[in-house]
Amino acid sequence: MYKRQVNYISNLNPVLQAFIAALFTWMVTILGAAIVFFFKKVNKNILDAMLGFAAGVMIAASFWSLLSPSIDMARNLKMIPWLVSFLGFFLGGVLLFIGDKVFDKMDKKRNKGTKKSFKRCLLLVFSITLHNIPEGLAVGVSFGSATYGLNGATLGAASLLALGIGLQNFPEGTAVSVPLRTEGMSRLKSFFYGSLSGIVEPISAVIGALLVLKVRFLLPFLLAFAAGAMIYVVVQELIPESQSNKKKNVMALFTLIGFSIMMILDVAFG
Repeated sequence: MYKRQVNYISNLNPVLQAFIAALFTWMVTILGAAIVFFFKKVNKNILDAMLGFAAGVMIAASFWSLLSPSIDMARNLKMIPWLVSFLGFFLGGVLLFIGDKVFDKMDKKRNKGTKKSFKRCLLLVFSITLHNIPEGLAVGVSFGSATYGLNGATLGAASLLALGIGLQNFPEGTAVSVPLRTEGMSRLKSFFYGSLSGIVEPISAVIGALLVLKVRFLLPFLLAFAAGAMIYVVVQELIPESQSNKKKNVMALFTLIGFSIMMILDVAFG
């Protein structure tokens, strides 16, 4: 039964595989946002542990599932491997950096004459939505690149990447809905905004998979781009957030555990 399901999924169109995987990551965001129906506060140690674990998974995936296949394919396509990977990786991080700066300026302009709850809602939803775009793109690129048989670029590696992104989406959904509820917004509206922040992932996953399949020569660049964007999200958001309580050393262990598991699975089965 299990083998039959695996074979069925492996025979699906890569775009559909990416869409299903990104739907899973969005569903986890929705589950995280649904916490608002039961609690006004959530155990921060649990959320930080999930963020730390997800950070480890995403760092490992950025190299073994994205950057390493990018270098291999650039070499196979007679490109300059280090240049293509550098440009893609750097641009992926820089674009998110610019997006953060642009949003910070927009947010400062809204400081005057804007209700606190609306401002808070806009800040949380836009910020997390912005970071969900490259995550969805990474899922799409991973599933699309698996069709080319590159080292590390496999269906299993792509699925593990989606799992890691899904894990960190749970606290992200909670991070939007719970603060909004605490500020006085209704449970239903808080849940809606928390869920909305992840809707871009299935869309960007489909775009990423289509680009990989239709424009093959862009694949090395897109793989590196997704890796750079993911590393930026990890360094800018996940690691600082997972280190925000007194048990920093314990949270760091979860990052090591996530990295180690992803590394072992990627190397052993990739």
